[in-house]
Amino acid sequence: MYWYSGQVAIQLLSVWVLGLLVVGKLSFPPAFKAAWLPISLLSIFLLFQWLLNLEVVSVFESADRSATRSQLLKTFCLLQLFCLMLMLITEQRYFKWLVTALLISGTFQAVYGTLMTVTGTDYIWNYEKEAYRGVATGTFINRNHLAGYLEMTIALGLGLMIASLSEGRSRTWRQFFRGLTETLLGEKARIRICLVLMVIGLILTRSRMGNTAFFVGMGVAGVIGLFLFRRSQPGIVLLFVSILIIDILLLGTFFGVEELQERLQNTSLEKELRPSTISLSLGLLQAAPWLGYGLGTFYAVFPQVRDGDYASLTLHTHADVLQFPIELGLVGFAPLLIFYLYSLYTAIQVQRKRHNRFYRAMGFSATMALVAIGLHSFADFNLQIFANAATFVCILAMPFLCANLSSQRRRSSKMPESGSGAG
Repeated sequence: MYWYSGQVAIQLLSVWVLGLLVVGKLSFPPAFKAAWLPISLLSIFLLFQWLLNLEVVSVFESADRSATRSQLLKTFCLLQLFCLMLMLITEQRYFKWLVTALLISGTFQAVYGTLMTVTGTDYIWNYEKEAYRGVATGTFINRNHLAGYLEMTIALGLGLMIASLSEGRSRTWRQFFRGLTETLLGEKARIRICLVLMVIGLILTRSRMGNTAFFVGMGVAGVIGLFLFRRSQPGIVLLFVSILIIDILLLGTFFGVEELQERLQNTSLEKELRPSTISLSLGLLQAAPWLGYGLGTFYAVFPQVRDGDYASLTLHTHADVLQFPIELGLVGFAPLLIFYLYSLYTAIQVQRKRHNRFYRAMGFSATMALVAIGLHSFADFNLQIFANAATFVCILAMPFLCANLSSQRRRSSKMPESGSGAG
């Protein structure tokens, strides 16, 4: 249902944009032209997969042609979303509106999941939950998908906080405490509150890999950011310390971080269902390593290797980094991996080369989100869920926007925006 609604919305928006291009009211912006490599990779990927599904290549036959066609349509819509991001976000204010909207969405999901947990109401709207009772899931069925979504939205919120930090070091103690007060109690407080609420929601998911991926993503992006944001180090360090101390230790005391820690300590690979699914699925990859079985066909081929513990239908392998190669083969998975790595590389380059504070901060956000979801993809299937996949595609487009959008100027064209420059 969510995929269908999302596809319809993307198609309508695409038709509108094509109409604007035809009448000359819209042109291809620099960000779109700069992203020619990922757009070309995805276009070639879709064309190749479509030809395979038509069985033009005699060495391949999809295990379920109907499922493959459905997944190809979904993938095409995600490519359209990527292009729409690059076409329609032409100014910094539009970029900030999008990030703010995603921040609000993440906060809503976190609050919904938190209220669900603390009140003991195991309902998603009017439907009673059948699984993951007693933990936060938001409007998702699976708690790990809420964790994946919050990993991305928290990263965007951190970027907004970094963008609002003052440049340079405080020259006096008065300036230092004034900056500290503004960070904790001033206009930044709204973003800070959203971050607190989302961290609470993430903890209450009790998702081991979700929380681990969040910390690793923030750690990796933080190390890169501290090295590249040399003049902003004091403010960024303060922000990270507040996240770790205030959010995790203080709030976690009241919202059950101990239970999450206990789940991590008691994890047994021998008793876990997901590692068993992954280990069994490796046989499928070995049997068809190059072209796979067809996009969206994992559920159809998994019965070939499952044992007696899997009596019910298994739709996903609980590891995107394994399911994609199984369905697409290494030939089909390579363009997607290159796309991901190229976007991550561009996000890091943005932090190194641009001077505009907002774009550099969004480069940090993209780095953190991409690392977190990349790690989380080793244990869950976030990219099979529309909300997470669409948000992930938006984040993949952000580094190209950060690298190519012009810096905003003040009313006086001679005065550059504070913190921005030739970037």
